[in-house]
Amino acid sequence: MNIQPLRTILATSLTLLLGACMVGPDYHRPDSPAPPQYKELPGWVAATPAAEAPKGDWWTTFNDPLLDELEPQVSVSNQTVQQDYANYEAAMAEVQVARSSLFPTIGIAGSVSKQRSAAGNVGSGVEHLKPVSTSGSLEGNVSWAPDFWGKVRRTVEESKANAQASEATLANATLAEQVALATAVIDLRVTDANIDLLQRTVTEYQEYLRVVANQDKAGTVPPSDVITARTQLENAQSSLLALGISRAQYAHAIAVLVGKTPEELDIPHDSNLPNLPSVPAGVPSTLLQRRPDIAVAEREMAAQNAAIGVAIAAYYPSISLSAADGFAQSPLSGLLHVANHVWSLGADVSQTVFDFGARHGQVAAARANYEAAVANYRGTVLTAFKNVEDDLSGLTILSQQADVLDSAVRNATRGAEIAFNEYKAGTVDYTTAAIAQTTRLSTEESALSVRQQRLVDTVSLIGDLGGGWSAAQLDEATPVAANAPAH
Repeated sequence: MNIQPLRTILATSLTLLLGACMVGPDYHRPDSPAPPQYKELPGWVAATPAAEAPKGDWWTTFNDPLLDELEPQVSVSNQTVQQDYANYEAAMAEVQVARSSLFPTIGIAGSVSKQRSAAGNVGSGVEHLKPVSTSGSLEGNVSWAPDFWGKVRRTVEESKANAQASEATLANATLAEQVALATAVIDLRVTDANIDLLQRTVTEYQEYLRVVANQDKAGTVPPSDVITARTQLENAQSSLLALGISRAQYAHAIAVLVGKTPEELDIPHDSNLPNLPSVPAGVPSTLLQRRPDIAVAEREMAAQNAAIGVAIAAYYPSISLSAADGFAQSPLSGLLHVANHVWSLGADVSQTVFDFGARHGQVAAARANYEAAVANYRGTVLTAFKNVEDDLSGLTILSQQADVLDSAVRNATRGAEIAFNEYKAGTVDYTTAAIAQTTRLSTEESALSVRQQRLVDTVSLIGDLGGGWSAAQLDEATPVAANAPAH
């Protein structure tokens, strides 16, 4: 088969394409103001960007065996993460589809047919059948629409940015689910600690009731003291039972976060709270690279910028080239003989002359969508700064509150002991002792709640700092199978 015409058309078109331009604006990320330091860190000196930022398995800093066991399962078993991974794979496939338009479509076609017709003198009534004849053809064809104005390249640019946005969305979803799991584990641990606290309290209240009942039998205290002590005990028992509901719900939530049914995951009681790590916040400007939600907004902005070029390209003519080269013969014998060689070259040009503002509207819409993406990007950055500032202020104040409550717990415990001893000595009524006991329990619960909030805010800070992720991780080509969630 003579392919010289095909080579000629491809070489000519490629030469034209290489000299072609891309219409529409080239992408440049707009500036987004970042403060030199966080407001809640006065006097902090900027260090190397992200030098001490959380990296990799950030949850290990909490030194909790349940977190260490379950957190790796989020990226492979969590259904939200799997859904976003599938969306990312679809986006990467769209990039491949867009890129294919840069190249010719090459095909081959062949046909064979048999026919036989009648022959004879017209009108004589004498007819006979001709011999069966076989005909056939074998043809190669090429069609191509050269991207003279850059429409296809802008579409590839748009699809690639969308794919990177999907990849960042996957990272953001994974981080969000990891943060949710860490928070649920902390809540479960605190609930177990509360259960231990109330169990100790119930035991103490049972002892208080025994003492009051003995004094009532001796006739040294009014009957109302027994009722007060029994009511106090029953309220504590009721609160202890209610904690069972919370614990079950946290355990169920943890199971779902790691892609299991609640029946598949049994979490033993453990009231040891995770360690409270120190998390360096770094410089605010590093958030632009460390938060995947900011990367999503930035890549969406790039995609919308490319979409402007796609819309502008509609103003220019569409040009398509075609070529065919092959053989045709009837009868079929000798099909590939040079005498049966056929070829063709063709070109089509189309241009919209009047569309009554359709293209203008499409370009205007694309520009407006880009401006909306810019606003979304800057809003996402501002929200990121706010989130970190909230976390830092919360941790600072909670640290001060924890110190005060630690002292309050010691005083309340001592006060409850003194009040009950005074009651046994007959110098105060039971109401005074009961109030002191209730105050001690309430103060201990408040101290435990502050410890819980400090842990939760630390997890939140790590998440708001990006959890060790970096925009440099955005893939340039195809997904890495080793990082794929299990299906």
